[in-house]
Amino acid sequence: MSAWMIWVAIGIICVIIEIFTPGFLFLSFGFGAIITGLLSLIINGLAWQILIFAIITFCIFILMRKFSTKLISKEYEQTNVQALIRKKGKVTDEIPKDGRGHVKIGGEEWSAVSSDHKKIQIDTRVIVDKIEGNKVMVSPIDN
Repeated sequence: MSAWMIWVAIGIICVIIEIFTPGFLFLSFGFGAIITGLLSLIINGLAWQILIFAIITFCIFILMRKFSTKLISKEYEQTNVQALIRKKGKVTDEIPKDGRGHVKIGGEEWSAVSSDHKKIQIDTRVIVDKIEGNKVMVSPIDN
């Protein structure tokens, strides 16, 4: 089997592996191997082929990295309970100092404690600071 066939076979295997893995790493190796295989038809010597493979793979990886960062959005919307953070609500059951009360946030009632460990009266508007277990940590909104 000639060198170019081995390089192309390695390249095809890497491209197939990339189908099942994220990250574009094996795709870079695959394209690098395929291009090296085609260039090995005119370039003899394993050392040169390995050097060409390394350079081409590195360049393709850098280009794909730039391409993939444009595809993958850095901004994403929180889901599930984490979506409550920074939401506003209203106290429905007084939150005692160092105790639990209840707040209504977006139509749902949640067990709540005061973030600053102070009493919060009924009908006070609050904002969710963080989530701890099954309760929300809230602070009163300054009017």
